[in-house]
Amino acid sequence: MERLLGTVVYGLRGPIINKGDDVVKIATEVIKNCIDQNKFKAEDKDVFALTESIVARAQGNYVSVDDIRDDLILKFGNKIDNLGLVFPILSRNRFSMILKGFAKAAKKVTIQFSFPSDEVGNHLISVEEIEKHKINPYTDKFNLAEWEGIFGKQKHIFTGINYIEFYREIVEKEGAEFEAVFSNSPLDILNYTNKVILCDIHTRYINLKKFNDKEATVLTLDKICNQPTEKCGYNVKYGLLGSNKANEDSLKLFPKPCDDIVFGIQKNIKNITGKTIEVMVYGDGAFKDPVGKIWELADPVVSPAYTSGLEGTPNELKLKYLADNDFKNLSNQKQKEAITQAIKEKASNLVGKMETEGTTPRKLTDLIGSLCDLTSGSGDKGTPFIYIKGYFDNYAD
Repeated sequence: MERLLGTVVYGLRGPIINKGDDVVKIATEVIKNCIDQNKFKAEDKDVFALTESIVARAQGNYVSVDDIRDDLILKFGNKIDNLGLVFPILSRNRFSMILKGFAKAAKKVTIQFSFPSDEVGNHLISVEEIEKHKINPYTDKFNLAEWEGIFGKQKHIFTGINYIEFYREIVEKEGAEFEAVFSNSPLDILNYTNKVILCDIHTRYINLKKFNDKEATVLTLDKICNQPTEKCGYNVKYGLLGSNKANEDSLKLFPKPCDDIVFGIQKNIKNITGKTIEVMVYGDGAFKDPVGKIWELADPVVSPAYTSGLEGTPNELKLKYLADNDFKNLSNQKQKEAITQAIKEKASNLVGKMETEGTTPRKLTDLIGSLCDLTSGSGDKGTPFIYIKGYFDNYAD
């Protein structure tokens, strides 16, 4: 019988996860219940994924804004006269509570915004505005009065928030003075203070190197709340990176090391079904919104833990290239047979041709994590578990 289905993705519901819960046991039960109710059968190379959020919740990996304040004062030596924050993203969920903790540790906070957008694509102003006013984003810099004199008080396309004013309110509510500057050169913060936190995510190491020969104390977000403590949560590798607002006084951090969880689930399902599935923990997907130009990935990585079968990049032939070129003159059935044979043989000459046609390899965990994030969504779907069948199948199977 001709196979009609390719990759199939299921969003699985489960209980609310709280601190101390056994995630391995719960995830195993969720999968087993679906199998027992004939929702699907487990097969080798199926993929099961669970959100980083429920892993961190089970770990109890939370910090308060006061914990952030205390760690910052500890690392800078005392309360900071002027704390410089370079390139924060524009986000209520991702940065507002971090900023609140920072403001508690400083008498003044100077925020240096990148423009026209932050690192993940949230725009302060549009590219059209840059061009209209003949602004050079590589060299031009502005204080707040100059900025608003040119661009006014603009609001985010989706949230309707003026993030400059929003961040000002957070800082001033904590009793600190606020200053905003606009420049894409990170070293410009040294015109205001030598106590600096680089708040960018994926470019932090590149920007940190620029301060190597400068007389300044410079931290990145992964160096804050990164030390083991019995008082609160922490993340040795990522610190505050990947954190999310939990409530008005605390944040949930990115999970602590959780390889034991993914391998534990894999082992349990092997014992129950005899099949080896792959398992991963996922956070933000790595994709970009075509309207708002927002790149989704505000986490430091898509997947902080995964089983060994998810290492590497896909090894695939590009079907449309084969159909449009090497086998374009064949009839439908002959074309199908030829493509199937090419896939089976992995003909090296065809692979070489496809690489020249712009095929871009991406990590399996980034691709599958993006699929999972789009499936689970960010709202009330209630499916923090994802089960994927047929992802590793190809046209010849």
